Amino acid sequence: MKHATFDLQAAQRPKIESGISTAFLPSLGLTLADADQLTAVSALLAPGRRHAFFMNAHCCNIMSKDRQYADAVRRADMLLPDGIGVSLAGHMTGDKLTENLNGTDLTPALLATAADQGKSVYLFGGKPGTADAAAAKLQTMIRHLRIAGTCDGFEGARDNDAVIADINRSGADIVIVALGVPMQELWIDRHADQLNAQLCLGVGAALDFLAGNVMRAPKLVRRAKLEWIWRLAMEPKRMCKRYLVGNITFLARAAWCAMRQTTAQQMANRAMDIAIATTALIVLSPVLLGAAMAIKLDSGGSVLFRQTRVGKDGQTFPMLKFRSMHVDAEARLSAVLGDSDREGVCFKARNDPRVTYVGRFIRRTSIDELPQIINVLRGEMSIVGPRPALPREVALYPARALGRLAVKPGITGIWQVSGRANVSFDKMVEMDLIYARSRTIMLDLILILLTFRAVISGRGAY
Repeated sequence: MKHATFDLQAAQRPKIESGISTAFLPSLGLTLADADQLTAVSALLAPGRRHAFFMNAHCCNIMSKDRQYADAVRRADMLLPDGIGVSLAGHMTGDKLTENLNGTDLTPALLATAADQGKSVYLFGGKPGTADAAAAKLQTMIRHLRIAGTCDGFEGARDNDAVIADINRSGADIVIVALGVPMQELWIDRHADQLNAQLCLGVGAALDFLAGNVMRAPKLVRRAKLEWIWRLAMEPKRMCKRYLVGNITFLARAAWCAMRQTTAQQMANRAMDIAIATTALIVLSPVLLGAAMAIKLDSGGSVLFRQTRVGKDGQTFPMLKFRSMHVDAEARLSAVLGDSDREGVCFKARNDPRVTYVGRFIRRTSIDELPQIINVLRGEMSIVGPRPALPREVALYPARALGRLAVKPGITGIWQVSGRANVSFDKMVEMDLIYARSRTIMLDLILILLTFRAVISGRGAY
């Protein structure tokens, strides 16, 4: 064990402060921090003593099986939302969390702020040498950071009393514990009151990433929220059960909790949406990753295109698509509005000059629409329904056309299987009004099957 002694006075431990917003997610049965990274860091480093855990889909799955771990989680002073799974679980009940606060990104930001405040950190966990390598990396990133000490999570962790004594002798203000889930949370829950440190934080694999033991996904993959696919590819044997079986189990459990708050018909529709969207997200993950890489190589810029659309009852939401146009497409819209091939308020041009080379392919094959699987899991869209319109289009709707907002918008629908852009606006409205009046599970299944034929034929896709 290595340490440097500092004469620091320990503070009293309060409960979670009111300076950070929280959100209770019924789909998880947990209250999570609802804040951006800067606010979360400030709350973690505020005066007082606390311990905090990161919660992701894997953690929630373990909670359902391990009572001791579940009790430890609920005794924590702060729970931080980690990963797309938790975000999707929140969306299922209309709870939109401010930011993904994963440990790998938040830990360096936390320690940079701690260094500015003159605070020191003790790194505990990982294989022999990992904590030391992580400490060296952190000090190249944050030159004024004080490392109070390190200890591995194997032989060095066998004697808990010795570890606790070493941490307290070091005078560390912050203890980073990386023993893996659920061991790190159980260790912190049992021993935090014996430590003089202001903050104890369980960080999972963060030290392995810092030490270079595990390669982090490229920023492109992280921004596309597909880091779990990268981890699966890097460690298929270890991560297969966790990410494939585990993610499906987690989303199914969260969906069940969310559906208990809805009517029988809504439950059936939502169950079908979640089942199809979850399966599609996993099965099509190689396509999603390949498309993201192709877009980045072809035209640079952001892989995803977020655009405000109008959903059920006129509520707006950010619809996701793979970007198929050049990055300045919105600025060039006014120059091409007169070239629309469709009559009415919706712009659509077969030879739109703003479309990239890769964009033409992903539009022709409908791959550009696949990120809307995330919108479905969030509860903003359905698999089947009217296509979501732009606010400027809805502002020009005749009164009759507003009826298409009576149901959730969808990835596919009657319009999509009947010719897409070849269908006039007025005819599209009639189709959507008929669907809104006669929607059934059987009709949705038929339209899903017809969608495969429409995608293969490519009719009206441009």
